[in-house]
Amino acid sequence: MTIYDIAEKAGVSASTVSRVVNNKPGVGEKTRKKILALLEENNYTPDIAARSLAIQSSRFIGILIEDIRVHHHTDAVYLIEQEMLHHGYTCLTLSTGADLGKKVEYIRVLEQRRVEGVIMVGSMFGEDSLKSAITDHLKNIPVVLVNGDMDLPNVYCVITDEERGIEECVSYLVRTGRKNIVFMNDVDTPSNSRKFSGYQIGVLRNGLEERALRASGQDTNPQDSLIRGRQTAKEILARYPDTDAILCGTDMLAVGCLHYLHDNGYKVPDDIAVMGVDNTIYGKIVTPTLSTLDNKIEATSSSAARILLDALEHKALTHKIVLPTTIIERASTA
Repeated sequence: MTIYDIAEKAGVSASTVSRVVNNKPGVGEKTRKKILALLEENNYTPDIAARSLAIQSSRFIGILIEDIRVHHHTDAVYLIEQEMLHHGYTCLTLSTGADLGKKVEYIRVLEQRRVEGVIMVGSMFGEDSLKSAITDHLKNIPVVLVNGDMDLPNVYCVITDEERGIEECVSYLVRTGRKNIVFMNDVDTPSNSRKFSGYQIGVLRNGLEERALRASGQDTNPQDSLIRGRQTAKEILARYPDTDAILCGTDMLAVGCLHYLHDNGYKVPDDIAVMGVDNTIYGKIVTPTLSTLDNKIEATSSSAARILLDALEHKALTHKIVLPTTIIERASTA
């Protein structure tokens, strides 16, 4: 059923029906009621594509996420989608994978889809290698990075201060009596680099020896992170048998670490304390419950959506917002 069919049934012009559909003035009340009744009776749905073409507005927002299997990032996407939907935007969410070429390809797809704005979730989208793709394909629309950092005139960044947060985690573990703290880091991303820097500052300020291992592998699949956590915990204790705390770069690494410690007779936190980062649901359901650094995914996601909405309305904005983190203390360290 098209607008022309409705117009024929109502005995009016298509432009009159269009005015009613778009709630514009200039239509008599009797005629308006008649058209509204026909629209409802025939389950009329406006042709969004045609309407968007007419007003030069797609009302589409692009969201890029590297790995849709990562719970922490899908939580962010859900919050962003809900906020944008509330303001009349439809979101096109794409999972790019880790390959740079695929990321660039999906940026081109968003350009072709005529999105009005883009939100990229994850620090890996802040890498310099993507600067040229954003400049080439998205330079005329606002782009917001969640936990990513990039210096471009149309790019806005919302990050949490994970470097300072990890530094505070080290100090927290020291206050609980830990002196041999090992940092277990995950795949190579700008976020994980900031975490490692925070660990280095933390051990330096507390007069501790730096001990760190990066889990081998680059796949962000949660199952692989779990396996990496187990394997790296084994390597840590082989290299540093006096370890009394393991600070993990993600909750999933920490859960894998807890599994290894439990299976090999270590008591947590009596023998070894364990902390993660992200404050995901996994830390709440594992035994013992996991102490973690809350990097405020809800706050960063909501902020990203609000920034994009303000940018679409051409409001004056700061290009970078840094949010503080919070330590969540649970049974794995207490």
